[in-house]
Amino acid sequence: MKKLINAPEDVVREALAGVAAAHPELRVDLVNQIVVRAEAPRAGKVGLISGGGSGHEPLHGGFVGVGMLDAACPGEIFTSPVPDQILAATKAVESGAGVVHIVKNYTGDVLNFQMAAELATDDGVRVETVLVDDDVAVENSTWTAGRRGTTATLIVEKVAGAAAEEGQAIEAVAELGRRVNENSASFAVALTACTTPAAGKPGFDLPEDEMEVGVGIHGEPGRRREKLVSAKDIVQICLDAIQTAKPIGAGDRAIVIVNGLGGTPLIELYLVFGEVAAALRTAGVEIARSLVGNYVTSLDMAGMSVTVCRADDDIIRLWDAPVRTPALRWGG
Repeated sequence: MKKLINAPEDVVREALAGVAAAHPELRVDLVNQIVVRAEAPRAGKVGLISGGGSGHEPLHGGFVGVGMLDAACPGEIFTSPVPDQILAATKAVESGAGVVHIVKNYTGDVLNFQMAAELATDDGVRVETVLVDDDVAVENSTWTAGRRGTTATLIVEKVAGAAAEEGQAIEAVAELGRRVNENSASFAVALTACTTPAAGKPGFDLPEDEMEVGVGIHGEPGRRREKLVSAKDIVQICLDAIQTAKPIGAGDRAIVIVNGLGGTPLIELYLVFGEVAAALRTAGVEIARSLVGNYVTSLDMAGMSVTVCRADDDIIRLWDAPVRTPALRWGG
């Protein structure tokens, strides 16, 4: 294993110190291990926080800033943040308008965010939770009951973040997040396993001529392994699964993300997006907005995911709203 690290046990803390040095517009609390917008809390604004295991960067800390999250709670590599950490983030952004927790559907995340929400409620903070479970590859997995939460988390954070930024009430912000999740489906394919710093070796063996179809972002098994096929055929596998779970067709508009898992070059991701665009165009789906790149990764895993979110006028308007975070920036 070759990694640009000092010691495996210090990776997350030292990476957060690097975030603090690179982004003075953020407050990085190395004791509580949270990343907070410098101006938070803002009077009357609904706070928005998310978090999960590290190793998926830029999710979640890279999405803290104007128009998205007010705070993020990075756990250790592939490990949920603890309740005290989540509670500290909740209190750091609470302004009196309540706080929305955006939680990916993994057992540890769900339980720890729930405990933190209960503690915050006891302290007089209103908390609403948006659960993200967009991965249509498998119904239950190594770490979940139900579907896993993956790349649609970005869309939820962007749309709900824009709504909070313009002063919408907590009920409306949470409802928008849930609507985005309900309209979203994702499916991933891995070409290699990832290597965690502590393990020092790939998490599973995947022969050179095989791929893991429906892989999870922690390297959890997908639907099956099969021989590696062309990008066009891989895209069809992804879209077939998405269409089966959450059909989208003629006249629909969508936000579409082709997301790298950490070890796939952009030239391949853009090639894949071209295949996705052609297939959706044939189906009569309008790609209203799109992203291509590494947004919800799995350390150094080679592979990609496709996310399709059916988008109405309100979702597109909020998607287009200004955003200024380390990993996502557009608008005024």
